[in-house]
Amino acid sequence: MKILLTGAAGFIGMHVCERLLARGDEVIGIDNLNDYYDVALKQARLARLQTQPNFRLARLDIADRDGVAALFKKEQPQRAINLAAQAGVRYSLENPHAYVDSNLVGFVNILEGCRHAGVEHFVYASSSSVYGGNTRMPFSEHDNVDHPVSLYAASKKANELMAHTYSHLFGLPATGLRFFTVYGPWGRPDMALFLFAKAILADQPIEVFNHGRMQRDFTYIDDIAEGVIRVLDQPPTANPQFDKHHPDPAASWAPYRLCNIGNHQPVELMSYIETLEKVLGKTARKNFLPLQNGDVPATYADTEILQTLTGFAPATSVAVGVERFVAWYLDYFRGK
Repeated sequence: MKILLTGAAGFIGMHVCERLLARGDEVIGIDNLNDYYDVALKQARLARLQTQPNFRLARLDIADRDGVAALFKKEQPQRAINLAAQAGVRYSLENPHAYVDSNLVGFVNILEGCRHAGVEHFVYASSSSVYGGNTRMPFSEHDNVDHPVSLYAASKKANELMAHTYSHLFGLPATGLRFFTVYGPWGRPDMALFLFAKAILADQPIEVFNHGRMQRDFTYIDDIAEGVIRVLDQPPTANPQFDKHHPDPAASWAPYRLCNIGNHQPVELMSYIETLEKVLGKTARKNFLPLQNGDVPATYADTEILQTLTGFAPATSVAVGVERFVAWYLDYFRGK
């Protein structure tokens, strides 16, 4: 298939591209290589992809309406995956306009491209952050998610609503994937594991929020990429039995679906840190801090929809995942 994928130089984007290319798909990648974090890391990810003859990169900001429209018109992809976004919960408190430009304006540009190109299935990154103030565990797609606690979360909830509208109005099959705390090789430098490893190796203290009383459903990158591709191969169809008197947030009368991708196994933050300390052979100096604005104390994914749909559920343990991350980290930064 010909697949258009935004955020190709990103953490998840690179891994998904590699799997698509390995199975013989043609991938048109979009990325603007912005400087939210180290551009050299993005370029190194791209270098891996650009050795593949079936990969082409369009250096483009998805907020560029005319550029996105022209690319869709030229390429006419069969399917599309939107992984481009302004990421980060805490950064959304500092620079809210970046989230509007990428996650709202950019997202509708991709929707319009899909609509006019007749895309067979549009898969996009949502986030576990949409569960916001919800404390019912595990987080289920059937739950109400109307109480976000960060602008980032609100923008991802908005993406789900926008996608549903296009599914309803134009029959665009769309699936939103709620990712749960993704980690692993080639990860983002603003994520906890990357920050912790860098600080520990430099004998600097690490910042431990909510005084360590945090739980996260840490999900290894290979499991995320596998889930994305399995879902991509299962376009949603309209559900004529949808009950509008008792609407289920996870379903619709339109060809629309929501799907958690998480490890279904929340891990205590202190246990996560201990695993990293063991692999590095060093003990972290810890600076305990209160819960940050926009953050939540726990996440935990219900993965029943993913398992029923694809027969797959993430299962990589934190012990295995952290060890693989550290091996990559030490190799990547050796000599730098």
